[in-house]
Amino acid sequence: MLGQINAVANLAVKDLGRAKTFYERTLGLKEVDHMDEDVSVLKSGDTVINVYRSEYAGTNKATAVTWAVGGKIDRLVEELRAKGVTFEHYDMPDVRLEGDVHVFGDLRVAWFKDPDGNILNLINQ
Repeated sequence: MLGQINAVANLAVKDLGRAKTFYERTLGLKEVDHMDEDVSVLKSGDTVINVYRSEYAGTNKATAVTWAVGGKIDRLVEELRAKGVTFEHYDMPDVRLEGDVHVFGDLRVAWFKDPDGNILNLINQ
């Protein structure tokens, strides 16, 4: 039923202006709509991400958004690091760390956080 319809990620933030700066300037997304001063709709590929002001910002301790970037992962990690993004390092069984990229066999993943602590990642799929 919903398998052919794009889904939308929703990210809670405390300071919408600070979040927009991160998502637009650091990650390169573009605002395509907004709802008053409470929601910014940002274009990412064929989908959008709703970034909205909430008192619950930063309470999610799991990955909120994943970008499947294929073979571009190492280049994108370098570009984001040059823009000041700090990558997370997790201690997981049977995983090795190559710089800021976690390697699980052929799978490569890099995790980072937005200014409100939302966990985001890049994956080589």
